[in-house]
Amino acid sequence: MVNEMDQVDAMNQLAPHTVQSLGSDLRALGLTAGDTVLVHSSASSLGFVAGGTQAVVQALLDVLGPSGTLVVPTHTPDNTDPADWCNPPVPESWWATIRSASPGFDKSRTPSRWMGVIAETVRTWPGAVRSDHPQVSFAALGRQAESVTGGHQLSDALGESSPLGVIYRLGGKVLLLGCGHDSNTSLHLAEWRQQSPPRAATGASVRRADGTSEWISWTDVVANTDDFEQIGAAFEVAHGLSIGQVGDAETRLTPQRALVDFATAWMTAHRPAA
Repeated sequence: MVNEMDQVDAMNQLAPHTVQSLGSDLRALGLTAGDTVLVHSSASSLGFVAGGTQAVVQALLDVLGPSGTLVVPTHTPDNTDPADWCNPPVPESWWATIRSASPGFDKSRTPSRWMGVIAETVRTWPGAVRSDHPQVSFAALGRQAESVTGGHQLSDALGESSPLGVIYRLGGKVLLLGCGHDSNTSLHLAEWRQQSPPRAATGASVRRADGTSEWISWTDVVANTDDFEQIGAAFEVAHGLSIGQVGDAETRLTPQRALVDFATAWMTAHRPAA
């Protein structure tokens, strides 16, 4: 069993990660100035970083430079119909209150949930802009930030009008920083591109301009991440991608277009028809 002195000695042999060292790691992986990159991340996987998440975001921005664009998911999966909640469920007697009394999604006020502290740091960074989808918004910094976030349609949550579709058309990249393909949101774009994907009604609370809230409903594709790890593994075998260390985190970088094209064909071949 390792005692505290052994742990201290081991740490003393390593330098903390910094903005500069993380930037070097990202460049070695293949991230370059001018890239548009969608980042999914696990801050805890990076190890000790001098400056914490602020340093991580600064490293990404330094590598991308003034002509690049950093994009993160700022989803709010708790802003959904409570009738569909199962982890955990809430009593049916609560549903009406949740729908009517929630303050409503506001892209300038509402924090993301379960997206991680790096995504939240980007969301609140000076100059960040955010799309206004009440369930699956994205935030962006950089030259293409307005283009990426500006046209996000309610009933095309992760489709062609979404930031995912814009990143595809821009020839952007996906960075999985210490996380796997189960977090790879770009695979949803392949779902939306299926010929007849399953659709269902959904709803969310939104904040009106006067500060009151409103429950709205619409119909969209039903997202399903059950096979994302399998798709990602198959893509890596078929096409490969850049895998390396950023800080202590195993990290993957890939062109988004190749990934989505592969996933679209894979889903057509392997997912049962609706």
